[in-house]
Amino acid sequence: MNVGMRWYVIHTYSGYENKVMISIQNTVSNRGLGEMISKVVVPIERTLEKKGDKEVEVEHKLFPGYVLVKMIMTDETWHVVRNITGCTGFVGPGSRPTPLTDTEVADLGLEGDAAVETAPVRTLKFAVGDSVEIRGGVFDGYSGIVSSISDDLSKASVMIKRGRRDIPIELETEYIYPAK
Repeated sequence: MNVGMRWYVIHTYSGYENKVMISIQNTVSNRGLGEMISKVVVPIERTLEKKGDKEVEVEHKLFPGYVLVKMIMTDETWHVVRNITGCTGFVGPGSRPTPLTDTEVADLGLEGDAAVETAPVRTLKFAVGDSVEIRGGVFDGYSGIVSSISDDLSKASVMIKRGRRDIPIELETEYIYPAK
């Protein structure tokens, strides 16, 4: 299976590209697999779009539902990537991952370190201990205090008041906003 360091394409659930990329990067860091999996990217392009009277820079994923990873394909690395939440598998016939050809790599601009733009690092407008409002989901309209945030910044625990008790709930960070 090992044919050296090559680029592979991973299929993901729609909208999970950045989560898969961050999860793979965290797993590689935690397991010390940096020599086996060297790069994980979600190719994006930035365009200017008109919003009213202003031009705004907008990012678009070049391949929605796909993540590119440069790795040495072994049973261990295949297993690590394949078992990431949101990953549905590698692109290739059957269960055999197929690396990108040198021509495809060149066409995608994957050569060199700065050739591919990766999805931006996620930042939040709140931190642990901040008062926040919940907008969306079952707890829409509630407010509370952030008690913890996941490593990949995708989820947070918020202590909300129900009667006389504080109840911890876990939410996607997209539903959490700083209190006004």
